[in-house]
This record gives sequence, C-alpha cells and structure tokens, in this order.
Amino acid sequence: MKVFVLNGPNLNLLGEREPEVYGTTTLGDIEKLVKSRAEDLKAEVDFRQTNHEGVLVDWLQEARGQADGVVLNPAALSHYSLAVRDAVVACGLPVVEVHLSNIFGREPWRAKSVVSGVADGVIVGLGPLGYVRALEALVAILES
Repeated sequence: MKVFVLNGPNLNLLGEREPEVYGTTTLGDIEKLVKSRAEDLKAEVDFRQTNHEGVLVDWLQEARGQADGVVLNPAALSHYSLAVRDAVVACGLPVVEVHLSNIFGREPWRAKSVVSGVADGVIVGLGPLGYVRALEALVAILES
C-alpha cells in the first residue's frame, strides 16, 4: 500500500515558525515519525511539502495513478483553495486531512476548511501525533 503525505505552504518552517502554536518539532521529525509508523503498518510513504498551490494540485492528480490514499495538510490553502478541494475530489482516493493545531479554536477564518467536506476524515489539534493518527485512519479505510 502506498500513501502520499502532502504538506502545503509554510510547513517547511515547522520548529521555527510560531512554536507557541505549532511546537518545536520540524517537518523532518514528523516525516521520520510517519515513516516509522508506516513501516509497522506495511505501508510505503511518499512525504512531500510545497509552498505552491499548483504543485499541491499536481501532486493530488499524480496520486491518482501512484498511490492508494493521501494524508493531506493543505495548511492555509485549507481555508480558501477551491483548486485543492477540487483536486481532492478528482483524485478519487481516500484522503484524510490533518492539521497540527486546532483550527476550530483559533481565528474565526481558520475554522472553515473547504477541503474538510470532501475528505474522508479530518484530524486537528494533536500536533505531530495527528499525522500518525491520520496515517492509521487512512490505512484502516484502505483495508476495509
């Protein structure tokens, strides 16, 4: 089973950017955590990050032929990118959306995700552990 783990804008700055919100764990640390758990689950992970909306759309389209499912942290694109939302639908794969912080407990504009309504599941507010839980949920969906 192959899983794409796709990350949107500014997540490359984890560990430095707003540590009071996002913590001090880096995206590289999260990648190691996810890949370690994926090994236990007999899943292969392709872990990526981009600051560009179109690249994220391209990766979701690429997933159609190369992955069984997607863990997606669209970051700020969650709140307004209809292109990312439509790419989630078009990929035709199970998608679990993940956010490090609790988007519902922050600024009002963050409480809406245009992606959540088309995702198979959403995990928020668990920090780096959220990625592991998203992977576990995705694998369970794929195995059912």
